[in-house]
Amino acid sequence: MKLGEWFGLLILIIALYILWEIRYLLLLVFAAVLVAVALDGVVNFLKRWRISQGMAIGLTLFALLAIIIMLFTLMVPPFSKEFEELIKLFPKGFQAVARWLEKLQLQIFGETLFNFATNGDLLRQLQAFANPLLSRGINFFFDTLGGVLSTLLILVLAVMFLADPAAYRQGFIRIFPSFYRNRVDTILKRCEVNLRAWMLGTLTAMSVVGILSFIGLSLLRVRLYYAHALIAGLFNLIPNIGPTLSVIPPTVIASLDAPWKAIAVVILYFCIQQTDAYFVTPYVMSQHLELPPALTLMAQIFFTTFLGLPGLILALPLMVVSRVWIEEALIKDILDRWK
Repeated sequence: MKLGEWFGLLILIIALYILWEIRYLLLLVFAAVLVAVALDGVVNFLKRWRISQGMAIGLTLFALLAIIIMLFTLMVPPFSKEFEELIKLFPKGFQAVARWLEKLQLQIFGETLFNFATNGDLLRQLQAFANPLLSRGINFFFDTLGGVLSTLLILVLAVMFLADPAAYRQGFIRIFPSFYRNRVDTILKRCEVNLRAWMLGTLTAMSVVGILSFIGLSLLRVRLYYAHALIAGLFNLIPNIGPTLSVIPPTVIASLDAPWKAIAVVILYFCIQQTDAYFVTPYVMSQHLELPPALTLMAQIFFTTFLGLPGLILALPLMVVSRVWIEEALIKDILDRWK
């Protein structure tokens, strides 16, 4: 290799190192872009009614602020109370499940093969496992995302992107060679369409799962059904892993009342997730997105490994954008022309 080529390779390595060091900042910017894309869709809808750009942005931000205030006013107080009670009842529910499993072993095998709970051992083991995990998760959240400050940063960046999206778009396009800039603009448009399809499908699925969980759990008279339904809706944001985790709290709490109620909760959540997987999400996506489950799971593992909890939360939109760039830039523009 010539001296210039070695120098170029060194610059590339330095650039990759810098990108790796600021990866959490880049995730915040990506989250702000997601919010801006969602709000820009509302702005474009209002502009169809002959509303000016500034007025459309103002109405959109006012509506967003009103929705946030309404959600915090109506949902946070009852959820916080129920969530505190859920934390207190959760260990007791685990003990009830353990006792039920021991009785089931006695009925089937005539003896206890596995001792699930003896003299509070299960509770102590659960606390020993949960406390460092919870502590690590809280520290990670505040270290990497910055909590409320990071959320505010995301909103501020989103508003800036929304105020003049063309300037930021053109600035990003200009980092590419001149012969490829039109192609980059086309790729960005496809990314925008796919992200909006993902957001529409995700929000609809979260709402449907939350509402159905609320109705089903209230009919079964499971305690703290409001908190369980809200957790089910929020956890649906994380495919595969989220729905599986959301079934644990209501099942454990239901076991405090009766074993049949815990089984009914599992059946209820299974039916809700199947309804979402086979009817709600495919209908809303309208074939704009085809995300194979195996690819989704691999993306979650990959982004969680390298980016942690934020990577897990943003795994799906990151995969949507990555897939578009791989299909358009790598496959169509390089591999398909490689002879």
